[in-house]
Amino acid sequence: MIFSYLQNGLTKDELILILLTFPVVLISLVIHELAHGWMAKKLGDPTAKYMGRLTFNPLSHLDPIGTVSMLLFGIGWAKPVPIDPRYFKNPKKGMALVGLAGPVSNLIIAFTASLLRRVTIAIYAYALPQSAMNPTSDRVFTIIYALFYIFEILNISLAVFNLIPVPPFDGSRVFYFLLPDKYYFGVMRYERQIMMITMVVLFLGVLDMPLYYARMGIMNLFDLIFRWIPYIGSV
Repeated sequence: MIFSYLQNGLTKDELILILLTFPVVLISLVIHELAHGWMAKKLGDPTAKYMGRLTFNPLSHLDPIGTVSMLLFGIGWAKPVPIDPRYFKNPKKGMALVGLAGPVSNLIIAFTASLLRRVTIAIYAYALPQSAMNPTSDRVFTIIYALFYIFEILNISLAVFNLIPVPPFDGSRVFYFLLPDKYYFGVMRYERQIMMITMVVLFLGVLDMPLYYARMGIMNLFDLIFRWIPYIGSV
């Protein structure tokens, strides 16, 4: 994200976008990891709580490289929440639910931000009299709109990225749950090699287009849903 701005030089508006991106990244990554820990605790695993990971303190969650990657490229990660599946009644199912909790939390944030972005447009377009519009109100509207848009796109990106169904991503836990037991242990044996191959594939940009279409699909789904809501469906 920021990387594309840096390549072409920064305008004043782009600098504002960068400044808005920092808190969005912090909040999004922290909530993602909190969701993992919260779900694990709900399923009986207190490990995250004992390790001090059920907190909104970003210093407890952020991975330096993952945070920088999120700021620069729109995809990233945080420190994995410690999970002990031995506490779960059904370890495979428990790990799948814990894995899903992070991306789902980001999709909830993205959906809420998308709604608020449309409400902002509706208020600006319909509620404010034309005489009240001036450069100052235009600037305030633009900043609020941009903030919600960044929340939306970054959280969709974070959810899609983490739903890749191979380790070390959250989607692998769902994949393992769906995998028959007779294949499960065979796949687990090569988990490290799969991780290395996945990192190379991501670095080469092989998944850029599939991830892009996945993000756009979610945004189009949001658009479809909001079309049925009065006043904001047409904005």
